[in-house]
Amino acid sequence: MGIFDLDILSGFRLLDVIDILLVAIIIYYIYSLIKGTIAVNILLGVGLFYGIYLVVKQMEMRLLTEIFGGFISVGSIALIVVFQQEIRRFLIHVGKNVSIRRKKFLWSIFGNKKTTQITNGEQIRPIIDACRSMSKSKTGALLVFSRYFDEEYYQSSGVYIDAPISKRLLESIFFKNSPLHDGAVIIVDFRIMTASSVLPLSDSEDLPPQFGLRHRAAIGVTEVSEAIAVIVSEETGEISLAKDGHVNMNLSPEELEKILMEEL
Repeated sequence: MGIFDLDILSGFRLLDVIDILLVAIIIYYIYSLIKGTIAVNILLGVGLFYGIYLVVKQMEMRLLTEIFGGFISVGSIALIVVFQQEIRRFLIHVGKNVSIRRKKFLWSIFGNKKTTQITNGEQIRPIIDACRSMSKSKTGALLVFSRYFDEEYYQSSGVYIDAPISKRLLESIFFKNSPLHDGAVIIVDFRIMTASSVLPLSDSEDLPPQFGLRHRAAIGVTEVSEAIAVIVSEETGEISLAKDGHVNMNLSPEELEKILMEEL
């Protein structure tokens, strides 16, 4: 037995350790993305299905083995279809981290951070003023800051505007009697691209019961894209910010401004 153990250890290479670590990192990322969502139940169902297949195959139950084997043979395609949102979220998460590191490196060499902060501060100020005003009047609002404008998606589900940001424009859009107040405002490069846009709702099972459609839509859009979303609650006037499927709640206008300065 001792000689057998030594033979196994002698065949264990440094690359095997790296291989195991990389697989563990991938599993951790996948788990962190699907944790608390309906995808966990689907994954358990897939695991149970495969377990049954192994049992009937071992017991030589030919008919059931053929039936389950047919499903297993196309399992990879089925998994891609079922977990397309989770796969998209995983790839966006990986790509975003690479993009952030590249931008930080380039800015450290060529960028003028002070000038950029001043410019962003002037552009963010109308957003903060509008959120402060809507919070006081308990006007419900949902603002989505997207890095890219998916014209086919956003324009088909909302009203195309393409106008510079201003406090009065945001307040007019979300005024309760405005025909555009339902849905989200999509902001790209500090321009309001669309209003009254319909967003995908989050299917997470861990969300608090007090979260309404605005919060679920904000979480949903940040789960499937690298956008961030600002929510003003119609019931409480509370300001929240969603990013990567997580919500930072009960923010003051000053805290919101600080976060937006860092993110945008």
